Amino acid sequence: MKDMFFMSAFGWHLLLPDQLVLLLESLLEEKTLCLRTLQCLEKTYHLDEQDAEVRHRWCELVVKHKYTTRYADIEKFLKEDQAMGVYLYGELMVNEDAKQQELAYKCFAATQKQMDVSSAKVVAEMLF
Repeated sequence: MKDMFFMSAFGWHLLLPDQLVLLLESLLEEKTLCLRTLQCLEKTYHLDEQDAEVRHRWCELVVKHKYTTRYADIEKFLKEDQAMGVYLYGELMVNEDAKQQELAYKCFAATQKQMDVSSAKVVAEMLF
């Protein structure tokens, strides 16, 4: 609770997109984050409504920490930002988590025909 007071008292909720990217990148370096921290980040910064760079980092955090209630954010990102999503497919597969792999297969099946040929080939090689 003290952390949330500090964040709101000092205007941390007013970060610019580039600042949010830096924050999220630094959090990606942490080995673990508790669920409450991820929830506070989403609530404070409305991460699913930010630009593609911020949403990409957010999706990386969701994958890394298996924040299953926000897997819809990953699905939306992979469908709407296909060029930037190629790396996320790899992240979804490398953890060998059945739910994450299922999400990767589902998203690829839904977007494969809209993807450019080279991206689709790279993703297909990761998945199969």
